[in-house]
Amino acid sequence: MKSLVQAVVIALTLAAPVAVFAQSNQPVTRAQVREELVQLEKAGYNPGRWNPNTYPYDVQAAEARVAAQNSAVGGVTSGSSQQGRAAQ
Repeated sequence: MKSLVQAVVIALTLAAPVAVFAQSNQPVTRAQVREELVQLEKAGYNPGRWNPNTYPYDVQAAEARVAAQNSAVGGVTSGSSQQGRAAQ
């Protein structure tokens, strides 16, 4: 009986985060996607200058700058960012 209770508790513990994420998924509108792209472009991301060697780093750096700008706590709103990869 004790092992059954432990199994139920473990199953509920593993299922709880899945239920939380399932409730927070809202459909994204076209306007929201466009607004996000505008914010990324203002933060320095240029989708027309796509480079397969730097693509994930470029987008992530722009997303970090946008997050810092939108943060109420603060953060760096201007400046430079170093990615940790060799200059080309």
